[in-house]
Amino acid sequence: MKKYRAAAAILTVCLMASLTGCKIGDKEIRIEARQLKNHKTVFRMNDYKCDIKFAKLYFCNYRNLYGQVHGIRLWEKDDMQKELESYAKSVAVEELSRIICMGLLAEKDGMKLSEEEQEKAAAAADEYFESLTKAERKFMDVKKGDIQTAYEDYALAQKLYAVLTEGTDEEVSDDEARVIRVQQLVFKDKEQAAAAEKKLADGEEFTAVAASFGKSGNLESLVARGEYPEAVEETAFNLDDGECSQMIEAEDSYYFICCLNKYEEELTEKNKEVIRMNREEERFEDTYQAFVEAAEFQFNDELWSEVTLKDTKDITTDSFFSVFHKHFN
Repeated sequence: MKKYRAAAAILTVCLMASLTGCKIGDKEIRIEARQLKNHKTVFRMNDYKCDIKFAKLYFCNYRNLYGQVHGIRLWEKDDMQKELESYAKSVAVEELSRIICMGLLAEKDGMKLSEEEQEKAAAAADEYFESLTKAERKFMDVKKGDIQTAYEDYALAQKLYAVLTEGTDEEVSDDEARVIRVQQLVFKDKEQAAAAEKKLADGEEFTAVAASFGKSGNLESLVARGEYPEAVEETAFNLDDGECSQMIEAEDSYYFICCLNKYEEELTEKNKEVIRMNREEERFEDTYQAFVEAAEFQFNDELWSEVTLKDTKDITTDSFFSVFHKHFN
């Protein structure tokens, strides 16, 4: 029961970020179905028409990837089926439309897959298609050639991303990526903050002061640059191990920071990779978003609303993306 509750909580967090309609980049797409009558076209992007079979392919995989937490198949729980399905369908359409959009941008720039890349896509398609059951192939209405097309689209999108982000500054200093471990007390009330300041000045332990104000939970936090208000960051990242700050006023709050470790080495190294990825994403988005804003879209709400896996428990495929990465590293 505890595992089920934890799994349900994880899904609830995901659903809070669920999409409404179709979103391409920063552009919300919500167009009446009457504008797109083709019974197999789930969305159109400029002159490209996306067959619903590819949306179903993404949907099945995302439903099963997101729908299993702590070994529990959430889609088999009556109270979670509808929410999980809605979320998976939203993510599937958003991700597929992003891949297609990237492919169109790549083609516009004259970019194509090499013969070797096409062979990798074919090999990946062979492996994934053979893993599908008859029920899965029937639901998605796919043949091996369709899977290869999907992999080629995905590969072209990845290739575009690599080209557009080439030359991104990879150098990230230790200080820029530094992660620190602190204890913190934050007050909204100035009088409480002043009382806490006096207790700390009188030599009371940080945890004892926190407890006296009903803040006896976990006071520890791992903090990277950009997570605190500027004035708090400036102080916190200049503390030595064991050193505590004076009261810092920032953004209508009052902070007290005590440094436990001014340099979490392993987490800092991981944060360097996050910073590099963020830089790449920003570089990519400059070109991608301009293309998206100029493109025309239509989304077939009526057709997509009819797609459901509610009574289909034997569709469990979830390896489409992992097979791709296996063959394309």
